[in-house]
Amino acid sequence: MEVEVDSGEKRLNELGYKQELRREMTLFKTLAISFSTMTLFTGITPLYGSSLLYAGPASLVWGWVVVSFFTWFVGIAMAEICSSFPTTGSLYFWAAHLAGPVWGPLASWCCAWLETIGLIAGIGTQAYAGSQVLQSIILLCTGTNKGGGYFAPRGVFLAMYVGLTVIWAILNTFALEVIAFIDIISIWWQVIGGLVIVIMLPLVALTTQPASYVFGHFQTAPETTGISSKPYAVILSVLVSQYSLYGYDAAAHLTEETKGADKNGPTAILSSIGIISIFGWAYILALTFSIQNFDYLYDPSNETAGAFVPAQILYDAFHGRCMHCPGIKESLSHLFGVNCTLNTRFQPMQCGYVQLSAFFLDFLFLNLMWYSLLSLLFVRLDGSVAMLFQYLQGWSWMIRTSKQALSIWEEQEDRFAWWQFCGFVTLVQSSCCQHIIPSSGILSIMHPLL
Repeated sequence: MEVEVDSGEKRLNELGYKQELRREMTLFKTLAISFSTMTLFTGITPLYGSSLLYAGPASLVWGWVVVSFFTWFVGIAMAEICSSFPTTGSLYFWAAHLAGPVWGPLASWCCAWLETIGLIAGIGTQAYAGSQVLQSIILLCTGTNKGGGYFAPRGVFLAMYVGLTVIWAILNTFALEVIAFIDIISIWWQVIGGLVIVIMLPLVALTTQPASYVFGHFQTAPETTGISSKPYAVILSVLVSQYSLYGYDAAAHLTEETKGADKNGPTAILSSIGIISIFGWAYILALTFSIQNFDYLYDPSNETAGAFVPAQILYDAFHGRCMHCPGIKESLSHLFGVNCTLNTRFQPMQCGYVQLSAFFLDFLFLNLMWYSLLSLLFVRLDGSVAMLFQYLQGWSWMIRTSKQALSIWEEQEDRFAWWQFCGFVTLVQSSCCQHIIPSSGILSIMHPLL
């Protein structure tokens, strides 16, 4: 009896591409990973306060609609390409083929490096946002800022930042099936929890803002933000939407492991955008309608020390009685925020053109037992070893993503030195924690590269 060939694998064969990964992912599992990479709360929550301050609620609310609208065009185009090129390499593989033999190498090189830098910065910003949530939860659970609660200082904040990243590193050492299971929990947690917050928050709030305020009020705060240009303030207020509506390409990275990837990959991309677009707007509306006192949100003497606006909105609405419920939900959502796993980065390492690529390729296929031993190791040692493990993990999947682009860089005589790139990675990670590293420190890192 002839074995039926998966439609995605058949398409790979037509492209002359060898199938190497097992196809075990269903549509829902792929959707769960793609959705959890975008996440409903970890994109909006950290930037909501600053975006609201830049240009008021109207720019924030309608900015989400505008960005969602144009994101759909990108998503539709990406889904169509994914149906024709269901490869793990995804974006840079597509760029190489669509740009043609002349411009393909340059296009794939630029695409892979932009994605690599984005992934590094994305992990840093997600860890920063998660640390903000934990900082606010600890403050509110220990008595609030007014009641002498504990506000985590910079050193503790940095420890939380590193700790979250290490947790993600551990999660990403497990098999893809385990990650998919975690992300299935994540998608249900965020959808159900999101519905609870979106519905309950305006109902619990003592007063709600009128629709004219939410949809039509525009205001700037040049004395606080230093931005006097209204167009520029609007652009900055829209950043929360752009920051939140990314990561749907995770489904494309998983196509070589997805059943019927030529159909299920595009479906997962579009479904992720659709869910996030609707729930994200509803979440923004729920927060904005529930504002009790705009100026008090940013007051350093308020219950959250003026450090985290969404936490203050939740506190004002629930009067501190139920703050632990939404707080824990948002905190846990951060643990599911960066689960685009190591396995999704396998394809770029196949040709072995990058320095140390053989080492990293073998490292990525170590047995789970060795990962467990490494996990125990950094728990027993000091923070410097933990940070070293964090960067080793980051480098492993980063090199996977950028191999094919770096193969071009390999052939150049006057190429960027490894130590310079290490400095650049350090700069990107450090810039995500600006309140910890002063601007003078960042400039000192940049100086050798200039």
